Amino acid sequence: RGVGDGYERQTLAHWSRPAVERMNAGDRPALYTPAADGTETLEISDDLMISAMEKVRKTVNRRRYRPGRLRNLGLLITTSIILGIAVFWLPNALIRKAQNMVPTVKRVEIGETLLGHIQHITGQTCRSPLGTQALEALHTRALGPDAGGQVFVVPSGPDTAIYLPGGLIVINRDLIEDTEDPLAVGGHIIAAAAQLRIQDPLEALLKYSGIKTTFTLLTQGEITSKALRNYAETLFANPPKRADDTMLLDMFANAQLPITPYAFAIDVTGETTLNLIEADPMQGKPVREILTYTDWTSLPGLCTK
Repeated sequence: RGVGDGYERQTLAHWSRPAVERMNAGDRPALYTPAADGTETLEISDDLMISAMEKVRKTVNRRRYRPGRLRNLGLLITTSIILGIAVFWLPNALIRKAQNMVPTVKRVEIGETLLGHIQHITGQTCRSPLGTQALEALHTRALGPDAGGQVFVVPSGPDTAIYLPGGLIVINRDLIEDTEDPLAVGGHIIAAAAQLRIQDPLEALLKYSGIKTTFTLLTQGEITSKALRNYAETLFANPPKRADDTMLLDMFANAQLPITPYAFAIDVTGETTLNLIEADPMQGKPVREILTYTDWTSLPGLCTK
């Protein structure tokens, strides 16, 4: 604000632009003040000047520091980080902890309970003294004497053997009855064990069942029957995928078993398993007997006795 004579002007007062407020919004002439008490004012009746003043005030207000906005932004960022940890990091961390803490005996218990729920889908496991003995011998020859676990034959199921927590392997009777070669059945057992190299079956169970199941297992040492039943149904409807060729070839080589019988068992044409057949680690090599004739004859028809 200033006065002058001719071309000379003298400043009478200086107002800070952020402090300027309009006292009579919408009225004419516009009345401005630099302080809330309104002791010093300026009247402007020119529309162009009023428009310019309002534009300046809006620009200043937009740039004005607002502590609440920054605080809200900080709160939003913090909340996002916490949610990210809860959604992405925490479940996997709890699952890893459970994998390390759950002992073998508990894994076997979980696997047996899963098997019980599977039998509600497939029917009871097929058992006989000679058949059980033959399965034990086949399991030992395919995976080694220290592998642990057991093979169970069920009346129906997917066209692949499934590896459960605790080393329990579930195999559909058709995988035994549709072949005349025990080496093919041994191959199914090895392929099931290969699932363990891809993903711990306990990890797969906990990822499917969710963080609540994992937390309950860690704190109470239990998994609800409902969670296990739901997983059993899903597992048999969507069995794990076959391990890649490199992994299978390595495991068959360690077992000193040919992979060709297994390759033809999962594809009679051999077209989709040609890589396995051509890279058979035992091709042209002598193979130690996997099962005696007596043991083998006790397996086909096991579920019809």
